[in-house]
This record gives sequence, C-alpha cells and structure tokens, in this order.
Amino acid sequence: MKKGFTLIELMIVVAIIGILAAIAIPNFIKFQSRAKQSEVKANLKALFTAQKAYFQEKDTYSNQMQGIGFAPERGNRYTYDLSGDSGPWQDRTTSGTSDNVTETGIEADTFKYGATAGISAVMTAAFASQVTVGNTGNFTGCASGNIDSDATLDQWSITSVSRSSAASSDAITQCASGNNASGEPCADFNDV
Repeated sequence: MKKGFTLIELMIVVAIIGILAAIAIPNFIKFQSRAKQSEVKANLKALFTAQKAYFQEKDTYSNQMQGIGFAPERGNRYTYDLSGDSGPWQDRTTSGTSDNVTETGIEADTFKYGATAGISAVMTAAFASQVTVGNTGNFTGCASGNIDSDATLDQWSITSVSRSSAASSDAITQCASGNNASGEPCADFNDV
C-alpha cells in the first residue's frame, strides 16, 4: 500500500496558505509603515529641542535649519519645514549637502530612495509651518512624507505651544482628539 497526499489535500493546503497570506501581507505592510513613522517622531522632537536651545541663547525662535543646528541624518523619508513655503530647502537629490545658512526646510533623501510620488512636496499639513520671532514668539514645524508609496502624504507637526484638536469622524485622525501638549509630535494626517 502506497502512502501520499491526494490532489484534494494539496489544494486545501494551498488554499489555507493563500488565505493566511492575504491576511498577513497587508498587516505586515501596515506595521512596516508604522515603524518608518518613528523617524518623523524622533526628528520632530530633535527639531523641538534645537528650537528650545536656540531660544534659550537668542531669546527668539528661528526658521533657519542650520541656525538652530537641526540636521537629520541622510536617508530621511520625510521633508521638514519651518517656514510654510517652498524654500530655500536643503537639496538631498545628490550625495552632497549644501551649506546655505538660510535654508528653512530639508527635503526627503530622494538620492537614497528615488523620486517617490510627492516625497519632496511642499508642506500641506493641517497646521502650517511658521515661526513667530521675539521673546514671546512660538514656532510650528511640519514634516511630510510618502512612506507607503501611494498618492497621499503622511503629515506631522510639532509646536512650542499646546493646542487643541477637534474630534474627527474619520479613521485617519487629526492629532488626538483633545489636547496636544507642546513638544509632542502630532499626526495631522496619518496615512498609515
């Protein structure tokens, strides 16, 4: 008597593997995208710390990235902005970096990742980037990136003042409903 698997048994195993893959792959992609978001959270906190240190020395905030000493490592997936406009921004499409001290933003590293749709787009976050100078000033820094290669940008911001956000009926929330403390990164539009 020969032992083996029948065609039906093999088809059932293939069907079970297909169902498991259909469930696991989207979850894996979602968790991978959320892991990429740790970059923006860490860099926005570094931006906040750099602005606060600059404020302690100069009694004002600045919209110039090099002036406050903020320079994320190469390989960044997000653009960072302090001015709310399109420039001048640090160009990261080549292997070198510029020494322009008036840069108000840093582009995503398209030299490493390629020109993904919208990855170096101008900030369109719910809270516009801005710096109010003076000893009673404040700032809002924004970040935007395309971490899952679709048409929608993931948008984050951080500010020196606490802010409130209305509850959103959307699954993609506008920050956390309620208060967002100063110095805490806020997902203005969570694309994941």
